[in-house]
Amino acid sequence: MCAHQPPCPLVASPDHLAARTVSAHPEQGWSLLCNGTIVFDDTGELLPDGRVVGVARTPAMAA
Repeated sequence: MCAHQPPCPLVASPDHLAARTVSAHPEQGWSLLCNGTIVFDDTGELLPDGRVVGVARTPAMAA
C-alpha cells in the first residue's frame, strides 16, 4: 500500500501504528493509516481485514 520510502510497517507488525497518517478526521475521532488501519481516538483499531482491536485501557494510577 505504501508508495514512499521507507515503507510503513505492515499491519501484522508489532509497530503497525507507526505507519503514516493518510487521512485524519479529528472531528469524527478517527484516522486512516497508510497500511490500511483505521485508528480511533479512544485507541481502538479497525484492521484492513475487518478485525477489531479493542480499546487499550490502562489502570488508574493509585493516589
